[in-house]
Amino acid sequence: MRPANVLQLGVKELRGLARDPMLLILIAYAFTLSIYTASRAMPETLSRAAIAIVDEDRSPVSGRIALAFYPPYFAIPRLISAQEMDSRMDAGLDTFALDIPPNFQRDLLAGRSPAIQLNVDATRMTQAFTGAGYVQSIVTSEVAEFLSRYRSGAAVPVELTLRARFNPELNKSWFGAINNVISSITMLSIVLTGAALIREREHGTIDHLLVMPVTPVEIMLSKIWSMALVVLLASAFSILVVVKGVLAVPIEGSVGLFLFGAALQLFATTCMGIFLATIAGSMPQFGLLLMLVLLPLQVLSGGVTPRESMPEVIQTIMLAAPNTHFVILAQAVLFRGAGLSVVWPQLVALVGIGAALFLFSLRRFRRFLR
Repeated sequence: MRPANVLQLGVKELRGLARDPMLLILIAYAFTLSIYTASRAMPETLSRAAIAIVDEDRSPVSGRIALAFYPPYFAIPRLISAQEMDSRMDAGLDTFALDIPPNFQRDLLAGRSPAIQLNVDATRMTQAFTGAGYVQSIVTSEVAEFLSRYRSGAAVPVELTLRARFNPELNKSWFGAINNVISSITMLSIVLTGAALIREREHGTIDHLLVMPVTPVEIMLSKIWSMALVVLLASAFSILVVVKGVLAVPIEGSVGLFLFGAALQLFATTCMGIFLATIAGSMPQFGLLLMLVLLPLQVLSGGVTPRESMPEVIQTIMLAAPNTHFVILAQAVLFRGAGLSVVWPQLVALVGIGAALFLFSLRRFRRFLR
């Protein structure tokens, strides 16, 4: 193997990528706008949920209940009539509709247990799931304070002092931004490497390479280093400019250590992209294979849900995937400020998995060339 051939073939790959506007747009979107929207969206959080109130009692207690809903969890409540409630729910204008019946305050003072109707648009799953509990807690608290005629905190026998480490503001946008960077590194490395090989086969340039004095190892290494370099530079830009600069997410650990781990991850995933491209006959087939591979990698690696909540057999199987170790490394370094003494097992695992994937993909790539 001659390093000069690997260098020149890699430069050829970079020039081919520069002439593909769709892939360039994908790279720019994945490491800028996608990171920003993932940080700001926070779909799991109850935020400015639309609520309407049908006040058929028009009493002081019903007024207290209506005034208890305010941003950021709920939008300003809209007072509507009973006739409007169903039509507004059907149109999707309100997520919650609270119906306070007539004589509600009178029944409360008489010692009865009147019922309040809460209508929930269950098609908005995340808000419906958490919002109903919020509404019940707010209504119960306001009614209890009205009956006791004073506002006080509940006395507890033990005082819990909370110290939130690594994210003292409990800001979920921090997790969303960094997790999306991790996901984009995996996705783009597989897409770019596989697309480069399929593009050569569709254009016929792979036949030109076969008659040149280059080996399959040189061809494969050129695609790996060129596409990995693009993704590594884009991820560094995203961490330093988008995440740390625009979104003001604090980075606790060493960015250099994270990028070193990302380089090892890219070595493994680019080999995976070459392997998938040798199986796929065309770009549409490659896209179908991506869905079969990327979804389990992203969901079961611990980037979306904690690995501890998964069955043990899934946890054991996913240890063979590079994503699992990279997610552990990235979260430890970027969130908790871990150093090399903490994440060295993940680095060793990435080296071993990357070497195994390289040898496996090289064997398949030689068959593909023959």
